[in-house]
Amino acid sequence: MVVIAHQDRLARFGFDLFRWLCEQNRCSLMVLNQTSLSPEREMVEDILAILHCFSSRLYGLRKYKTQVKEDPDLPQPGAKSSLA
Repeated sequence: MVVIAHQDRLARFGFDLFRWLCEQNRCSLMVLNQTSLSPEREMVEDILAILHCFSSRLYGLRKYKTQVKEDPDLPQPGAKSSLA
């Protein structure tokens, strides 16, 4: 048995997939604070969660790209290498 306080703590979206996987493996999934939402509201929250997830990833990649550009120890694109 898996017990969670809120279903968002297990997965931002795709909670039904986790529930199905638990059922397939003879495991029960219990949500303690389960709120009932209309299908429209649930869809809106899922879309917002997906948007947040991927925008955070995009900002993280942008930050990483900036760090790589500013790192003096890494060879810069277009610079001639002394290994040739």
